[in-house]
Amino acid sequence: MLLTVLIAAAACMAMLGLVFFFPSVSIRRRLISTYWFAPLGGALLLLLLGRIGWEEVAAGLTKSGGINPLQLLVLFLSMTLLSVFLDQAGFFRWLASKVLRYAGRSQKKLFVCLYFMVAVLTVFTSNDVVILTFTPFLCFFAKNASIDPMPFLVGEFVAANTWSMALLIGNPTNICLCTAGNVDFLSYLQVMWLPTLLSGLVSFGGLYLMFRKKLQKPMEQGTDDPRLSDIPAVVTALCHLGVCILLLVFSNFLAMPMWLITLVCFASLYLSMILYFLARKKGLRMITDSFRRAPWEIVPFVLSMFVIVLALEKAGATEALAGLLSRGNTVLTFGTTSFLAANLVNNIPMSVFYSSVTAAVPASEAAGALYAAVAGSNLGAYLTPIGALAGILWMSLLSRYGVKLSFGKFLRYCAPVAILSMAAAMLGLWIVI
Repeated sequence: MLLTVLIAAAACMAMLGLVFFFPSVSIRRRLISTYWFAPLGGALLLLLLGRIGWEEVAAGLTKSGGINPLQLLVLFLSMTLLSVFLDQAGFFRWLASKVLRYAGRSQKKLFVCLYFMVAVLTVFTSNDVVILTFTPFLCFFAKNASIDPMPFLVGEFVAANTWSMALLIGNPTNICLCTAGNVDFLSYLQVMWLPTLLSGLVSFGGLYLMFRKKLQKPMEQGTDDPRLSDIPAVVTALCHLGVCILLLVFSNFLAMPMWLITLVCFASLYLSMILYFLARKKGLRMITDSFRRAPWEIVPFVLSMFVIVLALEKAGATEALAGLLSRGNTVLTFGTTSFLAANLVNNIPMSVFYSSVTAAVPASEAAGALYAAVAGSNLGAYLTPIGALAGILWMSLLSRYGVKLSFGKFLRYCAPVAILSMAAAMLGLWIVI
């Protein structure tokens, strides 16, 4: 077991090293993220050393119950592509501009509106897409309005990673953990609505108190008023997203797997848009750009982590950890350890590993363990900048747009809010479960 654990730990540490010191490589003038190279190397090494067999991996990829990484990837990528298309169509930017105009010259009003707009968008789309879309927009706006961008950027980042707990589709970590636990969309919502609400209100209150002095200064009202360039495309995409979420809510009653629902909705949207653009002779750039922006590198990453977790499970590491964490209050132990572990190895590897650990917990404690790990994976994303890949990309974006945010300042702004939000989430879970 020791060798398997060492290889798994080395792969995770090497992944963080790549993220910080060698985040991308240029191949044919295209930048490719490197974070998945280390898990892939670790998985191949475990296979070559016989710590896990090819037959066992194939069986895991094709099984119908528990975590199936192929189905997980279909679900996540389908939802992401639905959200990315909306962004390509200009919907997010148009909505943000309306909020800015509504706020007028009041920074306080803008902060409140922006926080809850990001919260709502994250609930129904994806936290990563919202963060990476709004960050450049906020940087430009703050510069033009001659105001400190930090309250709005931190508010956006915290809101996206807090309210992503609300629905199963809000974060790939939710999908990973709940797919393994065979949790359906409605069952998830029935448990997580209160922890999300409590942690969301706590995070908002904490940020507002922290930045209240900076928000007193009036600002110049923005003049940018972008229009939706293709209203039929936006309406079609919103309808597909709405139908998709509605079907996911009733997926258990319809006896339809969630990955199939999202795949059908994604395919329907993109096929209908291809026909629409061809008929209008507009070209397919919006389609191709949407596919180009999709995080395809997550495919080898998740598959590699799946192989590593299978090897750890075979070696008995997951069962041993499950037994250790089950000795106390599972909500407290799984919540705290997942919250911290996300900042040691990143929240997606942590979630893949914890999906196996929670499966080994006694049935009476399994629900508390699983939902606590979900909370830890979301809220741990803003304890430190390495809690999630979105955080690392966010810090890189800020640097690119001339906004200085050091590791220390990130901790000062976000860590206290993350700790209070996690405490609120665990209180909510204790009440519900």
